[in-house]
Amino acid sequence: MELRHLRYFIMVAEELNFSKAALRLYTAQPSLSQQIKDLEDEVGVKLLHRTKRKVELTEEGSVFLEQARLTLAQADKTIAMARQVSKLKKQQLTVGFVPVVEMKVFPYVLPNLRIQNPELKISLLSMNNTEQMEALKKGEIDIAFMRDNLNTDEIQSQFVLREPLILLLPKDHPLTKYDRVPIKALHHIDFIIPASKQSAVLHKTILEFAELHHIKLNIVQQADNILFNINSIGMGLGCGILPSYIAPLTLNNIVTRPLDVDLPHLDLFVSYRKDAVSTGVKAFIDLLSKVFYLDINRT
Repeated sequence: MELRHLRYFIMVAEELNFSKAALRLYTAQPSLSQQIKDLEDEVGVKLLHRTKRKVELTEEGSVFLEQARLTLAQADKTIAMARQVSKLKKQQLTVGFVPVVEMKVFPYVLPNLRIQNPELKISLLSMNNTEQMEALKKGEIDIAFMRDNLNTDEIQSQFVLREPLILLLPKDHPLTKYDRVPIKALHHIDFIIPASKQSAVLHKTILEFAELHHIKLNIVQQADNILFNINSIGMGLGCGILPSYIAPLTLNNIVTRPLDVDLPHLDLFVSYRKDAVSTGVKAFIDLLSKVFYLDINRT
């Protein structure tokens, strides 16, 4: 029995549907079915009851599921702890981050961190929220800067900063005539928004804001990165709502306007494993706390 058999079984048990489980595992359904059959043969009991209409856990399967989850959790923890010890020996710190951190955080922390820890090798990885969550849980990165508060039994998250959103318009757009754009004027206006895969929190925040004010945006483009989003607005493809940190990056053919209602904001959190033993993690968080007055009790 291999760990992958447990992962496959857990996914099927959660979905109770082989097709959906296969999609989430990026594998073919026949292959997944065979893996589950091999697992049942090795265990010697029926774990799933399958018909053409539905999939159900047997009593044995329910017990097996609980223990399989514990086994995988322990395996992941074991791997993460081994990686942490290895990184401690190498004096290496790996930090994942979303774009805002490059402008709002790193310039105020990294220079002093390098001066105070000249032997520390620092690696910076631009990653979206989902990528950072997985990498942090696996021990592939030491610190994550993301839009989600990830507080769990294993992960400590601390609030860093709150950032307003701003409305951006092509310079020659009709809405630039307003000093303060009426929210209703956005109804059916062409819009570029960040793609959900790369900026899930911002994507969701924009759509929820529009729904709250009964506005239907005509989404003409979903941008995979901030630069593409800015350039698309500059080319006159549509308007956009983005975090305020991008204001210095905007082009001469882009203007900003306030709305007659408040735009939402985005929070930034820093996260790290509670069992982290790296001196680099401690040094980084200590410096970050001094600059941003982090409150470890804030959720």
